Amino acid sequence: MVRVLNFFCVALMGLSILGLYHVSEKTRVAHLTLSKVNRDIGQEKSHLSVLETEWQHVASPAQIQKLAVTRLGMGDSASVQLSSFDLLPRRGAEPAPLNNTPLHNASAQVPAASVAATPIPTSHSGM
Repeated sequence: MVRVLNFFCVALMGLSILGLYHVSEKTRVAHLTLSKVNRDIGQEKSHLSVLETEWQHVASPAQIQKLAVTRLGMGDSASVQLSSFDLLPRRGAEPAPLNNTPLHNASAQVPAASVAATPIPTSHSGM
């Protein structure tokens, strides 16, 4: 009886050793995976900071103004095209003239100092 009990104790000890070894290996593999993920996160943060710097350069007001002038042909002075007040329909009167009279364009100039002094809102997402 004592031999059988000793055999079961040794077998139980062997199974315990194998179980602990298995848990130890899983922990080692998880630690290596965690180290790799942390290294990848560091690289992505580095790439993100480079992209944010590039975006700030591309989205700067001076760069947008330069592109607006070169690509869209927009000048420094902002102008608004208005129609004559005489051509607007009166309330309760006859319908507005369609093609009977020519439209007269008026141009309203906005001072360049007020355009340059207007702050451009920027939104930064908190990451």
